[in-house]
This record gives sequence, C-alpha cells and structure tokens, in this order.
Amino acid sequence: MSTPERDKYVDWLRALSLIVVVVWHWAFTILQWKPSGPEPTSPLGFTSGLWILTWLLQVLPLFFYVGGHVHLLSWHRAKARGTGIGAFVWRRIRALALPALLLSGAWVAIGAVVTAVLHIDWMWRVVLLVLSPLWFLGVYLVLIALLPVALWLHRRYDVLALIWLGGASLVVDVVRFRYGIEWAGWLNMIIIWGLAHQAGFFYDRVVILPRRYDMGLLWTGLFALFGLVYSGIYPGSMVGVPGDKWSNMAPPTFVIVALLLFQIGLVEVLRPAMERVLERPRWRRANDFINRYALPLFLFHTTGMAIALGLSWWLFGNLGTKIPPDLKWWLERPIAILGPLICTLPVIYLFGRRRTAPVPQKQDEGIDGSVGSDHG
Repeated sequence: MSTPERDKYVDWLRALSLIVVVVWHWAFTILQWKPSGPEPTSPLGFTSGLWILTWLLQVLPLFFYVGGHVHLLSWHRAKARGTGIGAFVWRRIRALALPALLLSGAWVAIGAVVTAVLHIDWMWRVVLLVLSPLWFLGVYLVLIALLPVALWLHRRYDVLALIWLGGASLVVDVVRFRYGIEWAGWLNMIIIWGLAHQAGFFYDRVVILPRRYDMGLLWTGLFALFGLVYSGIYPGSMVGVPGDKWSNMAPPTFVIVALLLFQIGLVEVLRPAMERVLERPRWRRANDFINRYALPLFLFHTTGMAIALGLSWWLFGNLGTKIPPDLKWWLERPIAILGPLICTLPVIYLFGRRRTAPVPQKQDEGIDGSVGSDHG
C-alpha cells in the first residue's frame, strides 16, 4: 500500500505556531530588575494600538486546532494497526512529558545550587520565568489524556460538541465577570483549549469547504473580535498586558473562541497560495528543517534566552532595556533574537538531538513527535 503524502500545510502551520511564540518571547520580552528579581513586562503596555497585532501573532488557538487534527489522524492510523486507545494516549503523554520534566528538573536543580552557594535570593524567580512558557504543554498533556472523551463526543455529537464547549466558555465568563467569581475563569483553560483541539477534528471538512465559507469563517471571527473587544468587557490584546484589568489568556476568555474562528478562516483563505509556495524545493526543505527543530527550539528557547541575558549582564553590567522602550529599542528588534538564538543552538545540540530525526513520511505525529512509538 502506498504511503499517503504529507499535508505540508499542516506541517507549516504547526511549526509556524511554535516559531512565532519563540520569536515573540525573544524579541518582545522586557525585563525590569527589581529588588525581588527580574520582572517581565511587554511593549504592548507602552505603545498605543499595538495590541491589534496580537490578533495575528497570538497563534496558540491555531496550534491547538492543528494539534487536534493531527491527533485524530494519528489515532485512526494507530487503531488500524491494532493499538488500543490507552496505549496510544500513554505513548503520546510519555513522549511529550519526558523532555519537559527533564528540562524542569534541570532548572530546579540549578536554582537550588545557585541559591545555596551564591545566596542569590531571586534565582527562583529566574527559574519560574524560564519554565513559565511551558504552561501550555501542561494543558496539551491534559487534552491528550482526555482524548478518549473528546473522541466519544466527536462520534456521538459531532458539531454539537463544539457549540456546547463554546457555550460553556461563555457561561464561565458570565460567572467570572458578572458575579465576580474569579476562580471559575480557570475552567476555561480546559474548556476553551479543549474547544480549539476538538475543532481540529473537523479539519478535513473545513478544508473541502468552498472558498466562500472560508471567508465566512474569517469575517465571523473578525466581527466577533471587534464586538467583544469594543464591548468594554474584554481587553483588545490577545496576550496579557501590564495595566489591563483582565487578560484574555490567563485564564482564556470567550474572545479566544472568536480568535480561533478568525484564524481558521484566515489560514484557509491563504491555503491555495501557501500550498503552491510550499511545493517549491527551497520552501519544502525549509519546511522540513523547521519541523525537525521546532519542538526542541521551543523547549530550550527560554534557556538560551536566560544564558544570553546572563552573559549580557556579566559583560556589560546591565541588560540595556529602556522603559518605556524608545525608537532605538524598536529598531533593534530584528537583531534582538540573535543572542538568544546563538545561545539556544548549543543547548539543542547537547540535549535535543534525540528529538530531531528526519521528518517521516506519515503525518500521524503530534507536537510530541512520537512517530517511532506509533509506527512500531
């Protein structure tokens, strides 16, 4: 039986989602040094109107959407080979959790040693900042564990499952904002990201829709974003901004559902052009290369960033960050990623090589890259 051709566009979207997160952290994280240690802030808090860019650059809804599609495809292949759902889920969890746990353990050990030997009280703050971007991997692991439930909902209720999850997320926001029950908002960490993941089960159906439906999704999401943001209830930024009363991300709000619709419509509108581009040899090689290193880059990018900032502090005595950022700071953004990138590459070489096997011919691996375990 012939091997089905990979969906290069799925590869591109998955890798692009991780790369955008990495570049955002490297280029747009501002550290303020206080007596308690480093405290991150964002240029979004100092530049009026810049939040609109987060509607394109906050790509986690798209990442979970693509992840849902890949997991469904992977499960169908594993099931055809006789793999049970329990074994399938465990392999996925193990492949993703192990490197994250090893990285976390290494930084906890570093924090303990530095605190004990050098008596640097704010070292634990550094450890927290380095590991904090891994939060979404924790959510992703929960969604993998809940995959049997998600598959049952998909088989039993189809698109109604999406509508119910969307309604549940809206109810959570009402309870949170109308009645002031803040802790209820954290339920949306599973409901909203679970909705995005569940939406990925409909990927194949979305792809074959006529182009007018793609435009319909795009405009529905865009109008919903404008309506929700300008209602005065939700902030305009899709990431946390210092000074905002609430964040649309921590925990996520119903605005992220609108963002998901907008981004699904956008990537489908762009699909024909991007598929032609990705057929070009150079783009194909770049796509394969990025996918090969996307996960190790994400796992270790804050480690490389910490090394780069530490070297800058040691060599120059400060981190050179002005608050609020001036024109020079903005002009330096394209080169601001060079230091973290240079410092991340050796870490990937030393600790991430096992995860950089050539891209396989079957597209049934998720972010965990657990192809070997599923292909037996």
